[in-house]
Amino acid sequence: MNTVTVLLLSFILSVTGLGIFIWSLRRNMFDDNPEAASVIFSTGEIGRVEDPSATSEQRAGLQRVVAEGGKAVIDPSLAGKLQQELRDRIDADQSTAYVSFVFLACAIVWLVFASAFGLVSSIKLHNPEFLTQYAWLTFGRTRTLHLNMVAYGWCPMAAFGIAIWMLPRLLKTHLYGGRFALLGCMLWNAGLIAGLGSIAVGINDGLEWLEIPWQVSILLVAGGALIALPLVFTLANRKVDHLYVSIWYMGAALFWFPVLYLVGKLPAVHYGVEQATMNWWFGHNVLGLYYTPIALASVYYFLPKIIGRPIQSYNLSLIGFWALAFFYGQVGGHHLVGGPVPHWLITLSIVQSMMMIIPVLAFSVNQHLTMRGHFKTTYYSPTLRFIVLGAMMYTLSSVEGSFEALRSVSTVTHFTHFTVAHAHIGLYAFFSIVMFGAIYFVMPRIMNWEWPHPRLISVHFWLVTLGIGIYAVSLSIGGWLQGLDMLDAAKPFMESVLVTIPYLQARTLGGTLMTLGHLVFAVHFTQMALRYGRHRIGPALLHQRKNQPELQAAAGA
Repeated sequence: MNTVTVLLLSFILSVTGLGIFIWSLRRNMFDDNPEAASVIFSTGEIGRVEDPSATSEQRAGLQRVVAEGGKAVIDPSLAGKLQQELRDRIDADQSTAYVSFVFLACAIVWLVFASAFGLVSSIKLHNPEFLTQYAWLTFGRTRTLHLNMVAYGWCPMAAFGIAIWMLPRLLKTHLYGGRFALLGCMLWNAGLIAGLGSIAVGINDGLEWLEIPWQVSILLVAGGALIALPLVFTLANRKVDHLYVSIWYMGAALFWFPVLYLVGKLPAVHYGVEQATMNWWFGHNVLGLYYTPIALASVYYFLPKIIGRPIQSYNLSLIGFWALAFFYGQVGGHHLVGGPVPHWLITLSIVQSMMMIIPVLAFSVNQHLTMRGHFKTTYYSPTLRFIVLGAMMYTLSSVEGSFEALRSVSTVTHFTHFTVAHAHIGLYAFFSIVMFGAIYFVMPRIMNWEWPHPRLISVHFWLVTLGIGIYAVSLSIGGWLQGLDMLDAAKPFMESVLVTIPYLQARTLGGTLMTLGHLVFAVHFTQMALRYGRHRIGPALLHQRKNQPELQAAAGA
């Protein structure tokens, strides 16, 4: 079968499947607030803002902006029924409190360690003699340790913690199988510690994202399977007729990840060119089919809840989900441009990478329409600042990734720091920042306590935002110049190295700011966990504002 036939059949199959799905949806795709989008709200709750990290004054400002947007409709006659449903929600939150806290606490620990190793690795790029007295502190190991602490420490622990917390809220029931999740967390972290120890002493499988020896990875597989059980058990005991789109994303992610990891870690199966192909099939898909769905599920839940109105188009959210499922599976092949792999495989990857613009636009348009008239709420809501910024970065990283897959662009950016910048825009500026916002929302519910130092939330936000901005911009510019120099046959290779030095130093500056932000976040998290600091009645506040009594009463209900 020739290349043209393969590509044509792939394109027709994907577009036909997506077309049938769109046809099966209700008409009037852009209708305001269809009933399915209101599942996350209790009776009469639409129009009420919710941000546990905001004080009563802060919520008053939020409520005022929402009311001015013309979408807040609060029916006082439903107050009694709403209060009962809110009490049921509190019971559901209590069922997840301990389990979610364990996962989030582990996530914070891994975030701090990953930041330290990432910063050390960054310094080594422009100061190679830094910390070279021990083998486990050489760049090849510190960078690999950083990657695995992020990929299997901070990111999955945060994702599991947020997902487990959201499940009972979305399904309006208690969490079932929490003990299995705790056991899975123990096995996962034990496997990760053993894997990191193996990498530190120079034992690894030699594949990016899959460095942990397969013998140790068995613990991760077993732990992940146990962690997924609460989804199955809680889903079986749900008290809702309709599954909100966040459940679709979380369920798919928890199904896709073990399949990806199992295929990637099967011993004595992948060799040579096939192994390289599989490596990038896994490396890209773990980003797009695990981390991305969890983050999108969080955005689709927390953003509407904070501003008190359903997403603009529920059908559009489902189109985004199914387009992601149809189009993402083979995008990793574009990392093999120029390699000894079949030409049609790379072309197929490029085609699917460009087709990914469809789910990205579906999500981006939906979020913009939902926030239209409510962008001022980011001034008042600490959580919403992170969520909205992260959602915007999803659009940026995805569109950039689609065009980066083109041969004309990849010829310049391949094997350069440009791809490192792109990866951090996706995994950090999108996923991690969304997780920060989600944690700021759920921790007051988990601990039944308020964030002790509101200003630290703002400090954290600006440190990580400025840090990732400097990091991504500097590496994007430096990586592009590096690629141009490598393509210039008249220039020696060392010129392509020297041109990057100022940008690598800027990378370290950005990484330092991000690390400081993580330390602020970790200290604040620890203080809240220990219930330390000034005791206050209201949630955390970014901007002081005088109360308006009528708004405070509406927001505090």
